Amino acid sequence: MKNTKNNELAVCGFAAVKTLEKVHPEKISRLYFSEERAPLFGGLCKKLAAAKLPYNKVKDESELEKLCGSVHHQGVVAMIHTPEIQKLTKDVTARWAEEKESAILLDRVGNANNLGAIVRSAAFFGIKNVIIPVDEAQSSVTTSSYRVAEGGMEFVNIYSVKSIEFLLEDVKDRLVRIGTSLDAKKSVSDLKDLCKGKGAIIVLGNEEKGISLGVKENCDHLVIIPFAGMNTESSGPVIDSLNVAQAAAVIMYEMSR
Repeated sequence: MKNTKNNELAVCGFAAVKTLEKVHPEKISRLYFSEERAPLFGGLCKKLAAAKLPYNKVKDESELEKLCGSVHHQGVVAMIHTPEIQKLTKDVTARWAEEKESAILLDRVGNANNLGAIVRSAAFFGIKNVIIPVDEAQSSVTTSSYRVAEGGMEFVNIYSVKSIEFLLEDVKDRLVRIGTSLDAKKSVSDLKDLCKGKGAIIVLGNEEKGISLGVKENCDHLVIIPFAGMNTESSGPVIDSLNVAQAAAVIMYEMSR
């Protein structure tokens, strides 16, 4: 939940706030917690007091719900300045190419919980970069995505681009461009061979339509996560697709191998 007046974002959830305390305590401008959680944030309270920043034990946990707009606050809410999404530049992609870094590119994934789960998996598998388009159909960093990421937001760089097609055209021959599609002929298990030692941009689409046609046309390869009965006469999976966050986890596992 954003406080537009103070340009703040509420970060809630025990793991998210604890990781924020450990990695980037300087981001926290205010802290609120329940009586039950109080003993677990003594050190952070001392840091905030030294910086003359407010912290408060609430009398009723409904106050936490009002602060973050969620019943899933887990007894603690930290307010931070609204994160500024970095614009992806040619210098950054040039560094990726040089250092053989990879990135996950989301093609209009609109659910904040899915974005958070993808960031969590990226942190778990050591994928440092996630790219999102500047598009009203694409979820950005929110209270929900921060909570679901379980602290992963502190370890993953999130970049924005105005045009996915332009980005893919710009990195052609420098990074391997790989899209995900149900009509792909190659498997995610082929990722290592497809990348040939280069960094890659892996494009994930939304669950309803997948990646858009223009994005597909700018990919070097399309891959699919094999489903039950794929190599039989079955016409397709019993379930149309995995949740995009589940698919991302499978793909990032293959990328990390």
